[in-house]
Amino acid sequence: MIPVNEFRNIASDQNPQLKVLKPWWDVFSEYLCMAMLMIGVFGCTVQLTQDKITCLPNRPGTNRVYMNCSHVIFMDNDSLWEYTMANALSTTSVDRKTGLDFPQYMFINHICYERAVHWYGKYFPYLVVIHSMIFMVVSSFWFKFPGTSSKIELFVSIQDKCFDSPWTTRAISEVSEERKEERMVTWRRNTMSKSFSGSPTEDEETVTLLRSSSVKSNSEKRALEPQSPETVLDKKEGEQAKALFEKVKKLRTHVEEADLIYVMYVLQMSLKVFQFVLIIIYNSVLVPNIETAVTCLVPPGLTGYEVFCCNNNKAHFFSKLAYCYICFVGAYGLLCIYSLYWLFHRPLKEYSFEHMRLETGISDIPDVKNDFSFLLHLSDQYDALYAKRFAVFLSEVSESRLRQVNLNHEWTVEKLRARLTQNASERLELHLVMLPGLPDTVFEIPEIESLKLEMINNITIPGTLIQLTALQEVFLIDSPVKLQLAALNHLQENLKVLRLTFEGLEQIPMWMYTLQNLEELHLNGSLTSETSRSANLDTLRGLKNLRLLTLCCRLTKIPHTVIDVAGQLQQLSIHNEGRKLRAFSSLKKLSNLATLKLRACELERIPNAVFSLSNLQELDLRNNKLTTVEEILSLQHCRRLTTLKLWHNAISYIPEHISKLRSLETLDISWNKIRRLPSHLFHCTKLRHLDLSHNQLISVPPDVGILQSLQYFSAASNCLESLPDELFSCKRLRTLALGNNSITHLSPRVSNLAQLVRLDLKGNRLESLPSEIGECSHLRLSGLVVEESILDLLPPDIRHRMTES
Repeated sequence: MIPVNEFRNIASDQNPQLKVLKPWWDVFSEYLCMAMLMIGVFGCTVQLTQDKITCLPNRPGTNRVYMNCSHVIFMDNDSLWEYTMANALSTTSVDRKTGLDFPQYMFINHICYERAVHWYGKYFPYLVVIHSMIFMVVSSFWFKFPGTSSKIELFVSIQDKCFDSPWTTRAISEVSEERKEERMVTWRRNTMSKSFSGSPTEDEETVTLLRSSSVKSNSEKRALEPQSPETVLDKKEGEQAKALFEKVKKLRTHVEEADLIYVMYVLQMSLKVFQFVLIIIYNSVLVPNIETAVTCLVPPGLTGYEVFCCNNNKAHFFSKLAYCYICFVGAYGLLCIYSLYWLFHRPLKEYSFEHMRLETGISDIPDVKNDFSFLLHLSDQYDALYAKRFAVFLSEVSESRLRQVNLNHEWTVEKLRARLTQNASERLELHLVMLPGLPDTVFEIPEIESLKLEMINNITIPGTLIQLTALQEVFLIDSPVKLQLAALNHLQENLKVLRLTFEGLEQIPMWMYTLQNLEELHLNGSLTSETSRSANLDTLRGLKNLRLLTLCCRLTKIPHTVIDVAGQLQQLSIHNEGRKLRAFSSLKKLSNLATLKLRACELERIPNAVFSLSNLQELDLRNNKLTTVEEILSLQHCRRLTTLKLWHNAISYIPEHISKLRSLETLDISWNKIRRLPSHLFHCTKLRHLDLSHNQLISVPPDVGILQSLQYFSAASNCLESLPDELFSCKRLRTLALGNNSITHLSPRVSNLAQLVRLDLKGNRLESLPSEIGECSHLRLSGLVVEESILDLLPPDIRHRMTES
């Protein structure tokens, strides 16, 4: 005989993990199915192992139509007893009253069992087995249907991994601790508010403003508190949790898009209800047909008797078993009806994590729908803790925390120290590019002076930033940053330089406007909003120590908020990226401005507002569209102007009244279209740096000898064929750049340039160098730029002397 467990395996063949998707009614129904199956198997066993029926002929002369077989068998006929006794004595004995022997009785028993006994009484146990098997198959069909099985198995496997993941325990414990701290802070705040009355102070308003923008408040003690060993994940566990986040995302896309699982479960439950109703009806009707006494008509030619009264030996037992089976089916049906009520009464296609968001403190757990929602509702019937732990992997906040843990494992302190370099400002800089976050190990390197973060999203700088005591510069390139309150306080006190590269005005962090000790601010990005073409920087009034402001943006006018720092701003640099800058009225109020750089602003003339800057010392108008600078005369009002850079324009000549700029020390008019120089230019006797390179000059006026303070002179990339001897009377020259011209010889008077350290003659028509060049005591071969063939013609002793350091 086949064991009952084998029937169960054949009917279900379920993965044990699927138990989380079996609510209590399904489990109870499964036990009922097992009980019904045992009833059927037991009935089949009795049916196969015991005699089925015993028949006796009626009395002679009895009317068979009105004969009561029950009365004949149990009241008046003693042939049954005699037959039984005779059967016990011998299988060949003959009944003295009927004249029938044992084989004839056996033959009649078989004929009457097949003809007279009702089919329900014969096949009832087999029907029970079949019904039970059908119930089992129907209950498991949604686990096997091709459209649902893969989704269910994937959901269950991922849910079990999420439940057992060490990261789940850590994430829930961390947010639980944070919730306790938040409740404590709220309680203290409420207590304080009850104790004190009145309007909030200015400091409180400031903190409120900061917290409502991009500053994340947290206790400093919490930020500096080291993690206990029990909560630290190793690298392998972190990678496994990271893979789980990816699987959950794919699962959500795969499962949430349809409701096939829900529909299949509803159809399955509806079919079970239909089966229940059908079985109850036809069993209730047919159970009375299980009779103990049965009348059997047999052709008289076989035995001489036409009517036999038969006793169905198992009728009474099967009748009681049938009623018991009907009770089990009734209980099964009630469970099915309840499950249908549960399916249609509750909104199972929507699953809200609102309660879990409040309980766990993870506010970004998304609600789900369709099949994903239905599966979570089913797992809640098994254990609601499964959904709570599964929700951790639906949260982006939880995922970002995991990324942080993995980052800390990958970017160790030793690895970060190896990336430290000296930047252009001679600061020790740590440059991190395209990381999923900011490693906490960064704050364990106190010697960092400059922190450069490029294309890193979701950065929240914790209070441990205070450990970077040497930090003075922060460079953020497309990396929006939030600060905890302790970190903000540290930056307000120590940060000197902030460089921001952003895509839109909304990406400028609000905490930038509170850096009261900031000295340099460099903004690179779009400062124009979508609704307005004007710049929309917030007030800079909080930047009380700002000295340098750089705007690399596409502006139409200088931001009005620059006036907020007019009293202390000393340098303003605007790189407009080729967009025309039209309005300069704000410049007039920058009375203390010492350096002004207007680059790539499409200027066609020097703005009039510049002439009112009485303290201006440097004016840089690089890469504009200046063709003439006649208004240069008005620059004489800028009495402190020492540096004028008009490079990379289209200037064709320099007006003579440039001589009015008596205090000018640096003049850069390179990369223009100047053919000749006015002699009045050399009346600016304080010139130390003069750059005339990349023009169209054919000669240098002899008046250049007037510039006795000249230290740097460049006329490279012009059309010069000769040099005036007066040039070599500028005895303070340290750099003389004359490359890429048509010069044929170099005057021996070059020996007058005793302080010369760099001489560029490459790209000319020189055949040799004068031997007097060796008298330039500070000139070395490394500072002499000329073709190798010409250099080889120098006498060996001169070469040797110029090689010595």
